Amino acid sequence: MIRAVIVDDEISAIKSLQWEINAFCPWIEVCATFVTPLEAVRGIDLIKPDCVFLDIEMPQMDGFQLLHSLKFRQFELIFTTAYDNYALQAFRENAVDYLLKPIDSDDLKVAAERVLDRKKNNRLGEQLRNIMQDMRKQPASKKIPLSFVDKTIYVCSEDIIYCKSDGNYTEVYLAGGKKEVVSKKIKEMEALINDPSFYRAHHSFLVNLGCVTEFIKSDGQYLILRDGSNIPVSRSKKAHLLELLGT
Repeated sequence: MIRAVIVDDEISAIKSLQWEINAFCPWIEVCATFVTPLEAVRGIDLIKPDCVFLDIEMPQMDGFQLLHSLKFRQFELIFTTAYDNYALQAFRENAVDYLLKPIDSDDLKVAAERVLDRKKNNRLGEQLRNIMQDMRKQPASKKIPLSFVDKTIYVCSEDIIYCKSDGNYTEVYLAGGKKEVVSKKIKEMEALINDPSFYRAHHSFLVNLGCVTEFIKSDGQYLILRDGSNIPVSRSKKAHLLELLGT
């Protein structure tokens, strides 16, 4: 749920926008509304919302002055205004969108969906950073033996980007674009690596979560890894993976 605040000096505009949000954007909860900028500054700093719907033309101070008066700015910003000459300033404030009054419900939904996407991406990025930090805190990564007919090579687990099943064999994709093929099933490779940073996102793929850069939820849902590889995510694994990544 996205916690939102509405700031507008017209009560009728607040009520109208709140009705639109309740009707068309159920993932947004309006937790407070403010009709004066000074109250809004105190309220936003206290509440720390995920999103702020902000009017521009207001008495005492305008929307831009209000923003520069805040101590807390870690929220997504949507400007709501009857004027169309502030778009450039809004862009400079890193606004998600710029909605002209009277606000169209379709435009509102698009803006609200952008807020939701940004929040999910931020959570994913934060979780991935935490995974990397945890990995750095761990002792030096263990060596994984990859055995062949004539030799055994040893690779650091952190250098394994992902493993792909090929029947009774497993293709091991390494940092630097290298690939090794070992005579082990992927289930055996998973047991050999035995590292919580690796996850079976698909029955044919074992992925190093520290190498994930994006989780694409459309087009069949897949992960993008740091080497540019696209790894499918099984439907049965999606919920668990999202939970694991904290999204």
